[in-house]
Amino acid sequence: MFNSILLIGLGVTEIVLIIAVVLLLFGGKKIPELMRGMGKGIKEFKSAQSGEENSSNSNTNAASNEPK
Repeated sequence: MFNSILLIGLGVTEIVLIIAVVLLLFGGKKIPELMRGMGKGIKEFKSAQSGEENSSNSNTNAASNEPK
């Protein structure tokens, strides 16, 4: 992954600048939530590509739709 970042021409200074802008835009509390959502999206995308149906996802979605 680190090699692919270097291939597109981003140096350490640019990466630090991007991280600082993201922190300013979203704040420290919102970033973990965004990363969690992005991780779930990537996981769903990979499972859809391989054609696997995960029953644990349907159980999680059903539990999250219940009123609290």
